[in-house]
Amino acid sequence: MPIRDGEGGSTLVAGATTAHRAPYPAEVLDDSAAEPVGVGPHPRPWPSDPWLDPELLAAGDRRNVVDRYRYWRLDAIVADLDARRHRYAIAIENWQHDLNIGSVVRTANAFLAAEVIIVGRRRWNRRGAMVTDRYQHVRHVPNVGELVGLCSVDGYELVAVDNLPGSLPLETAALPERAMLLFGQEGPGLSPPARRAAVATYSIVQYGSTRSINAAVAAGIAMHTWIRQHAGPPD
Repeated sequence: MPIRDGEGGSTLVAGATTAHRAPYPAEVLDDSAAEPVGVGPHPRPWPSDPWLDPELLAAGDRRNVVDRYRYWRLDAIVADLDARRHRYAIAIENWQHDLNIGSVVRTANAFLAAEVIIVGRRRWNRRGAMVTDRYQHVRHVPNVGELVGLCSVDGYELVAVDNLPGSLPLETAALPERAMLLFGQEGPGLSPPARRAAVATYSIVQYGSTRSINAAVAAGIAMHTWIRQHAGPPD
């Protein structure tokens, strides 16, 4: 959903390298926090499970990951996520270097989307992703036409989310299980080609004075709507 009224890639391949090994400085949270994040060195003798990283076992694991993945290698985490990913995906237009894309990627990781497709400019601001783009598959297509072709090949139904005239309420929508949820550029919203390509467009009900909500927030609401309809409880 675009902000109005003046309010203010490449695909991840499952395979870790030593460049991403401990201490994973980009994934460590604020050192000034009252409680340290993660765990320290693992007591010896170390477990011999093949998915564990000896350097993390030795130095500790301070990455921003759930406890399930403590001491795991990056490629092992991605492989485990791949075995459980949901059947929906996210697409977001990026014509003006949208700062929301990082937050969208982070939320897509939290809700285990199959992938995120960046439409338009290849470069995007990864700061908001909080390093989750290491674990989330991200692809790029140059235009909406290429996105439509990708949906055809991979079996996605292209569903747009924007507060356009004639949009249907997301609150009562029955989203397809194999959905590609499409969001527009922050500000202008969905481009005209995106509006024409979508098989349906949904809006999110609002109760305040602003005309629209932040694109990253809208994406999170739409993803959770899909989760409530199609996903079971997490492991």
